[in-house]
Amino acid sequence: MTAHAARLAALRTELAARGLDGFVVPLTDEHMSEYVGSYAQRLAWLTGFHGSAGHAAVLADRAAIFTDGRYTIQVRAQVDGGRFEYQAIPATSATDWLAAHAPAGARIGRDPWLHTRRWARTTAAALAARGAELVATETNPIDAIWQDHPAPSLAPVEVHADQFAGRSSADKRAALAATLRDRKIDCAVISALDSIAWALNIRGRDVDHTPVALAFALLHADASVDLFTAPEKITPAVRDHLGQGVRTHDRSAFAAHLATLTGKRVQVDPASGVAGIFNALEAGGAKIIEGRDPCVLPKAIKNPVEIDGTQAAHRRDGAALTRFLPWVKAQPPGAEDELSASDQLLSFRRETNMLEDLSFDTISGSGPNGAIVHYRSSPATNRPLEDGSLYLVDSGGQYRDGTTDVTRTLAIGTPSAEMQDRSPRVLKGHIALATAVFPAGTRGGQLDSLARAPLWAAGLDYAHGTGHGVGSYLAVHEGPQRIASSAAYAGSDEPLVAGMILSNEPGYYKTGAYGIRIENLVLIEEADVPGAEKPMLRFRELTLAPLDRDLIEPSLLSAHEIAWIDAYHARVRAELGDALPEETRGWFEAATAALG
Repeated sequence: MTAHAARLAALRTELAARGLDGFVVPLTDEHMSEYVGSYAQRLAWLTGFHGSAGHAAVLADRAAIFTDGRYTIQVRAQVDGGRFEYQAIPATSATDWLAAHAPAGARIGRDPWLHTRRWARTTAAALAARGAELVATETNPIDAIWQDHPAPSLAPVEVHADQFAGRSSADKRAALAATLRDRKIDCAVISALDSIAWALNIRGRDVDHTPVALAFALLHADASVDLFTAPEKITPAVRDHLGQGVRTHDRSAFAAHLATLTGKRVQVDPASGVAGIFNALEAGGAKIIEGRDPCVLPKAIKNPVEIDGTQAAHRRDGAALTRFLPWVKAQPPGAEDELSASDQLLSFRRETNMLEDLSFDTISGSGPNGAIVHYRSSPATNRPLEDGSLYLVDSGGQYRDGTTDVTRTLAIGTPSAEMQDRSPRVLKGHIALATAVFPAGTRGGQLDSLARAPLWAAGLDYAHGTGHGVGSYLAVHEGPQRIASSAAYAGSDEPLVAGMILSNEPGYYKTGAYGIRIENLVLIEEADVPGAEKPMLRFRELTLAPLDRDLIEPSLLSAHEIAWIDAYHARVRAELGDALPEETRGWFEAATAALG
């Protein structure tokens, strides 16, 4: 019996001992985070799936794992299909599956600190229609059988200096508190880790690649804050930074404290506030007001200091990537592999002496592995960079002044005719979005088709969003904005605002063959359009790194598209030229030369 088979069997035994007939296992933590600490990696421990989004449902005689289009290939490679059925989101969900397969009278468990109240209500109603019941567990049954379960991190909290934040925590808290007073709210629960980090100008090392600290917070209408985190994490320097307006408590006291807010009007974000928070407030008699986390929008709209910082981070990061690209091209086909290549890129980033961490696990995919959208190479899957293949590298860095995320696709040797057709289509979509001018108030969902149209014209598409928000030395995936089909992704209906940062990353993936993606980060800024009758916006490129000329076929591009490529490469040449070593200069000049 494999380790994961034994774990599934042990879970079923534990559920039976608790009088439960099933259990739902999400990939998240008590903060509804996308990326979680090792202690919260319950889905990976149970199933072997190491993607960043998904969940599983386990019954006594069957189980299923649910992932979206980014992980269609990966989930099949990592999870035993004989024990877990593969289910695609959004076509189906754990709620749908349980409603179809849970036996009448079944008691299905769920951890109230790992699901939203909305999900719990919807799933409970679906199960009730089948004569089954959704049951909140006091403790998580997986934790009971996970013998070497890691403890939550106790890494010290770190101060995020005002020279990088651009605004003091006191100033942010005062502005946030004013919005609460306008709505006659006494306090707001802040449970999203990046919101707490942003509001208090703190950072942490409790989650790989995302500089946040495990904590909960209550923001009061007088601008004071109750911060709940492990006492060991608060150093004297952090205590001085927080000041008298921030009271600290042990993280374990959070639920009990919520129960003391009797009669208070307490705002909770239904998207990031788990059911356990609502339960504790209701038990204490608080008046719950559902409303969006007040930090979300101001965090997404970067101030001038953050914008300057992210531009500096992208110049630094772009120079490291631009050293890496000719290194890949200079290697004989087959001499390097996915792991050695990603190690080399990390080395170039470390040589900046300013890298704090990667912003996510580098996606280093050669040949068919490049078709796995969120692929993560391992010794078991590692492939050489072979002649005639494509190499897709999606990577980013965390710097004190900004967060980066960039994808380049490189031809190893001579690309096939099909590759030379598909790559320009991806590039055309990227340019169409990059050059869009649109009225203020436009939603990301309204722009998504611009990037897909050249692929659609050939009957092609890609199964992921086109753009996500990015934080400032925070989460590489940040809301509320994104560019994607509004039917498939939350946030696609958020009005785009100057100061927001987004990715522009169309792609094409041929299963078992290759993947192509081109990703730059862009800043939304005001556009000066002569004669415009309303405020207009546009995108400005933040990412600075050459595109692979071996995958650019000028005959398939319009004059407008060629002009954009030439202008982009001219800017890359102007901004990075002095930062590159002499041995890179010849390649760099040729890579950024005008196509004409």
